[in-house]
Amino acid sequence: MELLILPLVIALLSYLIPAKGVKYFGLVASLVILALTIGHLLQFNVESYVAILNPKKELPFGLTFKLGYDSLSFILVLLVNSVIPLILLSNFNKELASNKSFTALVFFMQVGLNGVFLAQDGMLFYIFWEITLIPIFLILYWFGQQNNNKVLLKFFIYTLLGSLAMLLSIVVIGITARSYDYETLAIFGAIIPAKTACWISCGFLLAFAIKIPLFPFHTWQPSTYTTAPMAGTMLLSALMLKMALYGMIKWMIPLGFTGIESIKWLVISLGLIGVVYGAVIAIKQNDIKTLFAYASISHVGLIAAAIMIYSTTVLEVAIIQMINHSIVAIGLFLAADILESRTNTRDLYALGGIAKLAPNFGFWFATITFVSISVPFTAGFFGEFLLIKELFEAHWFAGFSAATTLVFGAVYMLRAYQLSMFGAPKLATFEDLKWNEILVFAVLLTAAILLGLFPQFVIDFVKPSIIKIQELTTYDLK
Repeated sequence: MELLILPLVIALLSYLIPAKGVKYFGLVASLVILALTIGHLLQFNVESYVAILNPKKELPFGLTFKLGYDSLSFILVLLVNSVIPLILLSNFNKELASNKSFTALVFFMQVGLNGVFLAQDGMLFYIFWEITLIPIFLILYWFGQQNNNKVLLKFFIYTLLGSLAMLLSIVVIGITARSYDYETLAIFGAIIPAKTACWISCGFLLAFAIKIPLFPFHTWQPSTYTTAPMAGTMLLSALMLKMALYGMIKWMIPLGFTGIESIKWLVISLGLIGVVYGAVIAIKQNDIKTLFAYASISHVGLIAAAIMIYSTTVLEVAIIQMINHSIVAIGLFLAADILESRTNTRDLYALGGIAKLAPNFGFWFATITFVSISVPFTAGFFGEFLLIKELFEAHWFAGFSAATTLVFGAVYMLRAYQLSMFGAPKLATFEDLKWNEILVFAVLLTAAILLGLFPQFVIDFVKPSIIKIQELTTYDLK
């Protein structure tokens, strides 16, 4: 329970800390939560389920309010609690880091994110899903670019419509099963009529397709990412969209399993359209932050498409690729913010020659670029190639479409690096990396290489949970 209570307490205490000390308080507190999470990891048996809250009294309307974690839930809680310190460290030398409200909102966000992954009750999952919307909206509104009201309104409307559709699906299957307990819902999802199950899946799909986002529900994303402060963009890309990918694995497919075949190829097609569309648009972008936003659409489209195959191998590798996407997202949006904050522009053609002025930045930006294009010995190399292989086995054209990410990804990333780093310097000076920025890049590179060299750790960790979820649905779709 401390994984929820401690971030909440820290969020409230942030308002009591003097402004000069709040950034130190936030960073240390986030590391304490991470240490606590690692402590749970060391004691955790991957074959087990740990109950955090399991009320024995019968609650009205079939509510259970169960909280707990298996290996799938826990690895994403670990991801959240690892990313939060990196986000705070990335912002450490910014004026924003000393803002009490900003620090509090980040920890409120951590409460919601952890709650999404710990919820074992359908209604509780929805409640925590909605809780995450409040702090991210306020971060975007208070600390994002001025005059971004239209962008925020689009973001809010999209998210609200998706959430309402998911709520309707949860209510329908909850009433049918007379319980909102996850295992009960998953069992009912495997036996309810296919037509009903299909509609239930569609409700979840709308919420998740918006959050990921999948084509054509992506239109809120590029403008939101571009106008958001760096921390907001990192929260959205590195963590919030993982809620949707996790939701597909844990909730959407199991709870609508008998009808999922009806929408399987629709979702795969939308994901693969996003792979190609996002990459092509990214190649044409001159705004480096918008370029990375479209690149994100391309990368997550591949993960979402592969998840619909729902084989054990795909789901294991999808988790690795989700972690890799978080690593890449933090690195790329940190690099974009460094460029913007030091040059007051995001236009690639206004940059150039920066590697000569700031060799440390040139080196670390290159490393995250290579991680992004999935060079050997990185997590992306292992993850992308296996997902593409599984899609090829499902259908050759799906595999071919997915494989274009390898070519297009290299094109837009190397183009962004070349235009900003090489050539004659267009600026007189450019401040090189500060200690906190170097540390963030170093941690990200280390994580990407370790995950690329030892992916079996993650595979063995999540396998028992994935098999258990598949057993609830009696068979996989492949």
